[in-house]
Amino acid sequence: MRSGGCPAGSGRAMRLDPFALPARFWANDSGADEQVRQVDLYRERVVVRRSVRGMPMALNMPVSAYRGVSIRVVAADGDTQHPSVAIVLEHDDPALALPLYVSPDGDEVNAEWRSWGEVLGLPLLIAAEDGSLSEPFARMGGVRLADVCQRRRRRSALKRRRPTMSMRRAFGKMDETTPVHRDEREIIARN
Repeated sequence: MRSGGCPAGSGRAMRLDPFALPARFWANDSGADEQVRQVDLYRERVVVRRSVRGMPMALNMPVSAYRGVSIRVVAADGDTQHPSVAIVLEHDDPALALPLYVSPDGDEVNAEWRSWGEVLGLPLLIAAEDGSLSEPFARMGGVRLADVCQRRRRRSALKRRRPTMSMRRAFGKMDETTPVHRDEREIIARN
């Protein structure tokens, strides 16, 4: 499972399944011994284990301590790496940011991004070229805002074709012709 300091995954892409948590993977860490850290990702918490100068340490943080799930474009570094798209669990401290999905082609990135945001309950973010993060959708607390929808029948083109009286429910009336059943045995299955 450990691949010499490389992120989890096979081939050119790294992919963690958001619906198969908890997940354990290794990520690159420039400040740690052996340049690698072990990450245990749960739905409600993240545990980062690494060793610095021979001293083992574990950071146990709630998922709510993270800012959100972002999409980043990773530029190419010379001949060794191709440009890629990454989904990152963003923290205020950039050293604690965790890559969740990295791929050279962005075919599935939108579905992965939305899945991670839904599973972890964090806002969706987009990273700009300068590193700043912004939300693509307006929110009020944990609720996404959208344009107000019109009522169905108010100014519809079909309004004049449909009678509005049939949409109202008629009240029942009791009179002499309404049957009333008295002094009869009920047929009910009882144990």
